[in-house]
Amino acid sequence: MVLGKNEQKRREKDFLGEVEIPANAYWGTSTQRAIRNFQISGKKFPDAFILALAKVKKACLKANYELGKLDKVKTEALLGAIDEILSKKLLDQFPLDVFQTGSGTQTNMNMNEVVANRANEILGHPLGRKSPVHPNDDVNKSQSSNDVIPTAMHLCAIELLNCKLFPSLDRLKKSLRQKTHEFKDVIKTGRTHLQDAVPIPLSMEFEVYERQASVNEKRLRNACNELYFVSLGGTALGTGTGADRRFAKRAVSYLRDITGVPFRLNPVKAEGIASHSAIVNTSAALRLLSLSLLKMANDIRWMGSGPRAGLGELVLPANEPGSSIMPGKVNPTQAEMLIQVCLQVIGNDTAICFAEGFGSMLDLNVTKPLMLMNLHDSIVLLSKGIDSFVKNCLKGLKANKKQIDSQLKKSLVTVTNLAPLVGYDLASEIARKASRSGKTVKEVVKSMGLKINGDLDRLLDPKSMT
Repeated sequence: MVLGKNEQKRREKDFLGEVEIPANAYWGTSTQRAIRNFQISGKKFPDAFILALAKVKKACLKANYELGKLDKVKTEALLGAIDEILSKKLLDQFPLDVFQTGSGTQTNMNMNEVVANRANEILGHPLGRKSPVHPNDDVNKSQSSNDVIPTAMHLCAIELLNCKLFPSLDRLKKSLRQKTHEFKDVIKTGRTHLQDAVPIPLSMEFEVYERQASVNEKRLRNACNELYFVSLGGTALGTGTGADRRFAKRAVSYLRDITGVPFRLNPVKAEGIASHSAIVNTSAALRLLSLSLLKMANDIRWMGSGPRAGLGELVLPANEPGSSIMPGKVNPTQAEMLIQVCLQVIGNDTAICFAEGFGSMLDLNVTKPLMLMNLHDSIVLLSKGIDSFVKNCLKGLKANKKQIDSQLKKSLVTVTNLAPLVGYDLASEIARKASRSGKTVKEVVKSMGLKINGDLDRLLDPKSMT
C-alpha cells in the first residue's frame, strides 16, 4: 500500500525514527515500515489466517487477565477490538505482503497495533498514542511472534480442513458410491500397461477411487492429531522467557474453549518453534490426496476419450464448447482442471518441504509465512477443485454401454480362461491367430478343431472372469 499524495496522515515515532501513517489506519509504525519494505508479491495473508491469529490473541488476552496481568478496563476494550476483527469488520487493516520476515513478526505486530489502536479508540483516545493500551506491552504480553504465528498456522490449517476439505471429500465419496451403484452391472475391458487385460466391472474402478479418498481422509485426520500440539507460551525460543510460568497452560485452555479444537501443549515447546514438521506432514497428506485425485481425473478423461476414435467408455458432461475452430468438440475440462489443481498442490508441497529443510536453522524456522501460504492454498484449491469436479463432471458421468460391450466382444483376453485347460502356450497361439485374422477367440478355437472340456460360451463369457 502506498500513501496517496492528498491522503491525510499522522506521524508516529519508534526507535528507528518517525513514520507517516494514514490518519485513519489502525496499524502503527511497524506495519507501515513493513508496507514500505516488503512490496514483493501483492499477496496478503489470507483472511482465514488473520482470523486464526485473532483467536490466538484472544486466548492470550484471557489468560493474561486471569493471571492479573491486565486490568478489567483494558481487557474489555481489547476483547471488543478482537471481536470486531473476528466479525470481519477490520480485515482491510492487514495489508502486509506474505513475503516478509520468516518468523511472521511484521504480521504479528500488525495484529498487535490494530488491536491496540482500536481498543484505545473504544476507550475514547485517538489513534497512534499507544496509550493506555500498548501493542507490545499489552496485546503481545507473554508472547512472541515465534510461538504465536505457528499456533495460528496450526489453527488455520485445522479450521480449513474441517470447514472446507473434509466436507468436500464427503461429497466426493458420496458421488463415487453413487457411481459404483450405477455401474455395478457394467463389465468392461480392463487395461494394464495401457493394453487390453482381463474384464473388470466398471463399478470396481470407481470403488478404487472411493477407497483412495477414504484412506487419504484418514491420513489428513491423523495429521490433525499432530497439529493439535502447539508451543504457545514458549515465547521466543521455547523457554518461556518473559511469560508467567502459568501462562502457557491457561492460554492453550482458553484457545480450546474459543475454537473447539482439542489443542495441547507441545511437551518440547522449542520443537514447535524451531521446526514445523506437523505442517510438513499435513502437506504430505495433501500431496498423497492429490496423487489419488490425479489418477481418478486422468482415468476418467482417458475412459471418456473419443467419442469415435478413443476409448469412449464414459460419456462426460458437455459443459462448454471445446474448441474455437472445431465445431461440436467437447473436452474433459473438469478433469483437466482437477489435474492442474493437483499439480499445483504437489508444487506447494515441494515448497513446504524445502521451507522446512532450509528454513529450520538452529532455534527458529524462518519460512513460516511461506509454509502457511502454500498450505492454505493447497487446502482451498483441493476443496474447490473437488467440489467443481463432483458437480460438473462426476454427477453427470454415464457409461457408454454400447461401446463397452463392443470392445468387450472384440477382446482376446478372454482366452485367459482357456489357459488352465489347454496350457499357456496353446492359449497364446489362439490369441495370436485371433489377433492376426480379426476373428473372435471362439471362432479360432473352432477353426483349430480344439476339444475344450466345459461350456465354451461360458468359459469365454467376460462376466465369468469378474
